[in-house]
Amino acid sequence: MKARCAVVGCGRVGTSLVIHLNRVGYPLCGVASRSLKSAAKAAEMLPGTPYSTDPAEVTRGADLVFLTTPDDTIAEVAEAIAEAGGFKEGATVLHCSGSLPSTIMATVREAGAFIGSMHPLQSFAGADLTTNPFEGIIMSVEGDEPCVALALALAADLGARGLTIETHAKTMYHAAAVVASNCFVTVQDMAWQFISDAGVSEEDAWSVLGPLIEGTMANIKKVGPVAALTGPIARGDVDTIGTHLEKIAEMKPGLAALYKALCLHTVDIASRKNTLSAEAEEALVQRLTS
Repeated sequence: MKARCAVVGCGRVGTSLVIHLNRVGYPLCGVASRSLKSAAKAAEMLPGTPYSTDPAEVTRGADLVFLTTPDDTIAEVAEAIAEAGGFKEGATVLHCSGSLPSTIMATVREAGAFIGSMHPLQSFAGADLTTNPFEGIIMSVEGDEPCVALALALAADLGARGLTIETHAKTMYHAAAVVASNCFVTVQDMAWQFISDAGVSEEDAWSVLGPLIEGTMANIKKVGPVAALTGPIARGDVDTIGTHLEKIAEMKPGLAALYKALCLHTVDIASRKNTLSAEAEEALVQRLTS
């Protein structure tokens, strides 16, 4: 029989776990949230599921506890449950933060349970009964050995691929995720603003830029970011970059510093690709830092 689970925190990730853990055979002891309304809404996904505003009430009988509360409350919630005797001896306690290590739950170890983290590398727009947001994604796991083993098996049951990382590597792992997702959106917003200044409507922006974005992503997937680099910096075209800087300073001065910073890192990529002469690299750096 699979581990009996409890979920503490009924946001998008927690509610998705409630739905899909049950679907793959993990029985639920209950769900808890600071808001009774939020807990009840999550429990409605599986009629008959116990719910409470007292986490220890639903975690006491659980072999596996998920803490899916906001990052800044995980340690506090874990400590409160431990002090209330809410963890079984030998239970597995996993939080789902991407940036925080399992060691923030040290008080859980003192209560006789094992600690770990399991982070779904996915954007959760919501939770519903029809779509499995875990299917095909990466779920990073770290922590005590029993936690890692259980989390890897659970990830596979959910249709995900487990990735074991070192506890000390969590911060850089999460920084990579932020750049790959959030900062990607930031760069696209910048491109949207520039294309708007070129006279293209917001409605048409994707039809203009979309094929370029998708082609670039396909190239990165195929050969990696360094080999995928093309464009004026890869060619050492200092004059074109200079023209960009002048026009951006005129039309979008608030984005000029960001454009320079992005281009400076692009020079570094081009250097690693060995497409720049020493003279072109020096000229680009001088133009971008002046």
